[in-house]
Amino acid sequence: MMKAAHRKILHLDMDAFFCAVEELKDPSLAGKAFAVGGKSSQRGVISTCSYEARKYGVHSAMPTAQAFKACPQLILISGIHHDYSEKSAEVMQILHQLTGLVEQVSVDEAFLDITDLPQSLEQIAKDLQKEVSQKTGLPCSLGGATNKMLAKIANDFGKSQSKSGGYPRAITIVPQGEEAAFLTPLPVKAMWGVGPKMEKELVKVGMVTIGDIARRSKADLEKMFGKYGFELYDHAIGLDDRPVTQNRLIKSVSQETTFAKDIYDPIILRQTLKQLSSNVAFQLRQDGFCARVVRLKIRWPDFSTHTRQLSLQQPTDQDGVIYSKAEALLNSIWETGKPVRLIGVGASDLVETAHQMTLWETPTEKERRLLNALDDLREKYGKGAVKRGSKAFR
Repeated sequence: MMKAAHRKILHLDMDAFFCAVEELKDPSLAGKAFAVGGKSSQRGVISTCSYEARKYGVHSAMPTAQAFKACPQLILISGIHHDYSEKSAEVMQILHQLTGLVEQVSVDEAFLDITDLPQSLEQIAKDLQKEVSQKTGLPCSLGGATNKMLAKIANDFGKSQSKSGGYPRAITIVPQGEEAAFLTPLPVKAMWGVGPKMEKELVKVGMVTIGDIARRSKADLEKMFGKYGFELYDHAIGLDDRPVTQNRLIKSVSQETTFAKDIYDPIILRQTLKQLSSNVAFQLRQDGFCARVVRLKIRWPDFSTHTRQLSLQQPTDQDGVIYSKAEALLNSIWETGKPVRLIGVGASDLVETAHQMTLWETPTEKERRLLNALDDLREKYGKGAVKRGSKAFR
């Protein structure tokens, strides 16, 4: 029988945040297929896109050329990150006026613990959605439940079920005592910690729904998935006792190199990019963080500097993932033969590793042990003492 909790937790997620901000600036974009990011030269990648564009199969991290093939009428907008930061601050201020227990997860997402407020979860969610819309002009969706995991899953589910054709503006509440009924029929991929690889493993052994996982014993799950099996079981039956953490610092980690002479050689550039990516990943692991955003910085001989960034579907602290995204960003901005004076790799929008390991798909135990072993050597002999082969980055 599911253990009942008595907390009231809300998960707020702004609907297509960057796009909604762009529509505020230019109302003529409403109802049109447009994307933020990418380059008109079609060498970039899409950062995010409107719901109209999504109907054509456009999605974040899609190469611009591919996005135009899917949606020829796509409108590209470069986006100004300062505008998004300002609007994010406005939204977070509203949340803090409601309760001091606010955990900002990213620029457009937060958890709130409203246990001490007398109103129902549904009423608070409705009032909050209305206030955010009136004060900022932006749409948002909310999920509510007895813990963070359920609130997040509820919000994701509500948004996925929206029939609006545009911004979902969903509100989905899982009442106390109905957690099992809500979770049981959902596909395993709806769970935190279950990405594509884990989903395949679960389906392979007959666990297609969350209810299928809940019907297994902890011992069985541990045999199949190690320590993660215990966590998988608890989440499948709706247990999550993590608190809403106030004032969680959202830090960034970066590494860059200024070349003694301008570099033209793509091999040298990519080798440097690999080492920088490894250093950034190493620092993330040392600090106990995983990143949701990878950033590339490049400077030309005339000292003009450009940055590009990509959001990840799953936070990471792995060398190969950071390098692959940094390389994609390099390919989107650098033309072969063009001299480079400086190149840098950054990781931002961070979540604590202990938190990440329970929310998104984790690396294999073998990979984790290898990373830890390499980190021990780096600590002992220096960051440059250990380099992984190229296959490790693929």
